[in-house]
Amino acid sequence: MHSFYRITFPSQMEKTNWLLVLVLGVVLISLRGAEGRKSRILDESSSSSSSYDLEYSAISCRTHSASITDFGGVGDGKTLNTKAFQEAVNQLSQYASDGGPQLIVPAGQWLTGSFNLTSHFTLFLQKDAVLLASQEINEWAVIDPLPSYGHGRDAAGGRYISLLFGTNLTDVIITEISQQKLKYTRPYLIEIMHSDNIQISNLTLLNSPSWNIHPVYSNNIIVQGITILAPIKSPNTDAINPDSCTNMRIEDNYIVSGDDCVAVKSGWDEYGIKYGMPTSQLIIRRLTCISPYSAAIALGSEMSGGIQDVRAKDITAINMESGVRIKTAVG
Repeated sequence: MHSFYRITFPSQMEKTNWLLVLVLGVVLISLRGAEGRKSRILDESSSSSSSYDLEYSAISCRTHSASITDFGGVGDGKTLNTKAFQEAVNQLSQYASDGGPQLIVPAGQWLTGSFNLTSHFTLFLQKDAVLLASQEINEWAVIDPLPSYGHGRDAAGGRYISLLFGTNLTDVIITEISQQKLKYTRPYLIEIMHSDNIQISNLTLLNSPSWNIHPVYSNNIIVQGITILAPIKSPNTDAINPDSCTNMRIEDNYIVSGDDCVAVKSGWDEYGIKYGMPTSQLIIRRLTCISPYSAAIALGSEMSGGIQDVRAKDITAINMESGVRIKTAVG
């Protein structure tokens, strides 16, 4: 039986003087021996309902396991744990070819800046464990804009790295900004790039400064059992944004957002056209969403690389501006 965990967040009054505040809860679904989880995703060779099985072996128990406390982590909500998390990931990566590692985060509030993930890796937060993102701006590296976007969405130039970030990964499970002006584009909570066989499940994400879950240039992805909560007037807090991705399933999710609940993307203007990687073979089902100023499912507005074969069913859209919206730029 799957377990969901509630993540608390400071009230709006408490957030007034915070520069960068993110909260993320990551929970692995029940482990059952060496059994892998299979997903059924559209066969890209066919436009019919035929499908094939994808097995995510990461759902199995890993051979090696360690706690963040083994690397000096302190879950008191005050001690900065960025170095502890990154050192843990770096050291555990040596076991990638030997059954893979699992990093356990015990109950507590674990203050951290952004850190990178690694392949064949499970991040497992125990009950009442919270990842609390640092408000210190120097904890957020500035990285290059995505090639299919050309520049940051909020401002020209780079963008702040996401809280959990990974690129060129395979076999991975990962179970507010205030009104102040930032120099670079706001960070996302989770961004996975150039990766394959990714499962993001049983999470509660609260008050993201921008997009919540952003897989980009990636394949074979499941986003399942997610609760995403953001103020309904918060701009650009899209919940789940498949971006130039193939074979993706979004299901059994509950979303309250200030922007689109699912926004299907593939790059911006001439940059997206040049990069030329569409989002294709996407299934969205059993989605409940509330967003009075936006859409339950949006195609675009950044969709210059194309969108192909999107299927949606069992969508409950409450108090929405629109159920399904196609957004393209002028021209």
